Amino acid sequence: MRLRRPGGERDNQSGLEQQPDGSAIERLAPAQFQPDPEGDAALIDRARAGDLTAFNGLVARHERAVYNIALRYMRSPEAAEDVAQDTFVRAFRSLDTFRNDAGEGFRTWLLRIASNRALDVLRAQTRRPADSLDRRLDDTEQSWEPESPDESGTDFALRSELRERLERALGQLPDDQRLVLILSDVQGYPYEEISAIAGIPLGTVKSRINRGRARMRELLLADEQSRELLGRHGRLNSGNARG
Repeated sequence: MRLRRPGGERDNQSGLEQQPDGSAIERLAPAQFQPDPEGDAALIDRARAGDLTAFNGLVARHERAVYNIALRYMRSPEAAEDVAQDTFVRAFRSLDTFRNDAGEGFRTWLLRIASNRALDVLRAQTRRPADSLDRRLDDTEQSWEPESPDESGTDFALRSELRERLERALGQLPDDQRLVLILSDVQGYPYEEISAIAGIPLGTVKSRINRGRARMRELLLADEQSRELLGRHGRLNSGNARG
C-alpha cells in the first residue's frame, strides 16, 4: 500500500481507494515499491515537507509490522488491511505531531496508532461474525504442509489445533493484557519498546504480561480438549528432545 496525492483517478488494477481527506491508499505487490535506503529520520523530514515518495518509503518499511499487529487483533486479513491502511492515513495526517529527531521511535509510534485503531474498531462492533473466532489468523500465509520433512501429518494437525486454541484464549483476554502479550509473545518486541507502544511504565508491562499468561493458562486448563492438546504437545516435544 502507498499514499497517493489527491486528484488522481481510481486505478482499478492497483486497487486505489480514495480517503476522506482527498488522499488515497494504493495496495501494491511488494515488488512494485521498494523501501527507501535512507533512515527513518530523513524520510520523515521529507514527508513533512510534502514528499509522498518519502512517506511511501516509510510505509514500505513498516507496513509488515503494522499489519501483523492489526491481524492479531482483528482475526481477519481483510479487517487487518483496513486497520493498517487507516493507520498510515492517520500517521500521514499527524506527522507534525511526531517528535523524534533520530527517527528511532517511528515504528513504536505507528504501532501505537495501529493498536489504538484496532481496539476502537473492535469496541465499535456490537457483535462479531459467527465464524470470526474460527478463522485462522494467518489464512493468507499459513502453509498447510508440515513444518519440516520429519513432521508427520498427525503432529501438524496437533500443532494447528493447539495454535487455534491459543488464539481463542488470547482473544478472551482484557484489552490491556492482550496488547502486551501480542507484542511480547507473538511479535517478540522487547519490554522497553512495548512500554513505549502501550504508553505504560516498564513495571506495568511486566505485570500485565504475567497476568495475561496466567489467565491464558487458566482458560486453557479449564477446557478438557485444550488440556489434552497441551499434554500431547508436551509429550511430543519431550520425545523430540530425547530423539
